[in-house]
Amino acid sequence: MSCVRKTVLLRASHDGRGRDLRGRLARRLAYLVFGAGTIVVGALPGSAHGSRVKDIAGIQGVRGNPLIGYGLVVGLDGTGGKSQFTTQSLRNMLTRLGVRIPANTNLSPKNVAAVALHTTLPPFAKPGQTIDVTASTLGDAKSLRGGTLLLSPLKAVNGQVYALAQGNVIVSGFGAATRDGNSISVNVPTVGRIPNGATVERAAPTVFGHQGELVFNLHAPDFTTAQRMAVAINSKLGGGQVARPLDATSVAVRAPRDPAQAVAFVSELENIEVEAADAPARVIINSRTGTVIIGQHVTVTAAAVAHGSLSVTISNVTDVSQPAPLSQGQTTVVPRSDIQVNEQKARAFVFKPGIALNDIVRAVNRVGATPSDLVAILEALRAAGALRAELVVI
Repeated sequence: MSCVRKTVLLRASHDGRGRDLRGRLARRLAYLVFGAGTIVVGALPGSAHGSRVKDIAGIQGVRGNPLIGYGLVVGLDGTGGKSQFTTQSLRNMLTRLGVRIPANTNLSPKNVAAVALHTTLPPFAKPGQTIDVTASTLGDAKSLRGGTLLLSPLKAVNGQVYALAQGNVIVSGFGAATRDGNSISVNVPTVGRIPNGATVERAAPTVFGHQGELVFNLHAPDFTTAQRMAVAINSKLGGGQVARPLDATSVAVRAPRDPAQAVAFVSELENIEVEAADAPARVIINSRTGTVIIGQHVTVTAAAVAHGSLSVTISNVTDVSQPAPLSQGQTTVVPRSDIQVNEQKARAFVFKPGIALNDIVRAVNRVGATPSDLVAILEALRAAGALRAELVVI
């Protein structure tokens, strides 16, 4: 696909006219790019530089750790739950706090809800730091609006407590119900967020700075990108064999063993710019929304396409047969079926060998095809072996 670039040189002006001209051109360019239509055929000319290492890869072992917990949200305005485990949890909490509850007491609180808590412990999080927590109702609670989460431990998969959660729950949704059974709900009132609601109590173990070697894992595995990344790192660090590609995903880099030196070393590495390889030819189809994304390198071999639709309409009409006066006949109902067949004219178009993305979109738009028609055409081209791309349906 060809792309024509136009360069506009603006000379600065001390009286502000240069800035006004630049503003008008920027607004005009924004309209041409974002307001021209719903199908983007090409891409804007990118920067002369590539992507930074930190944008296309992550360090192996430097990741967050999921935490999960269970707790009680109190102070609700009659939207709590009445499930058995909610009542049991409330009874156990009051007992641990020294409140004696007779065994035959029937607890049925409407202002308490049992919730499942989850969050992610960021890498290198230290004790005393705070993180956000999400609370989701368990059981029959209707809303968490106005509630407060009581102190609850958050555990990792190894069963150890890494954080303690407590705080006011913020809910973006709400619900309302009437006595006759009618109800309305906006967003999801049964899920809430507690900003800075958990305090880190234990740091997750890490091996960063103690291995003597760092492994960068690409977000999008590609052999070409891995090779270019290793070459860029070696060139930046003096041309030695500091970095070596392990496979399509990983690039190993020799690093200092001293953690202080390792931090400065990674700071230098993650800002190295790498020219990432082009994505493979791929067509993405969202069958639920009708969205079709065609990659840049998608091509089609020689093929002829004729696409049309046939509609058959069957309507039943009931006629009444009325006998003549003073006759011995009876009124009879006679059903009659009307069948109509409509076939739209199929406009044929030919794809030449090696046709590119721009020509594909132009040819399909010329015949007035809808997104569903485009999906059918692409699937047929793939079945015929004429589509030189991977077809992915999501």
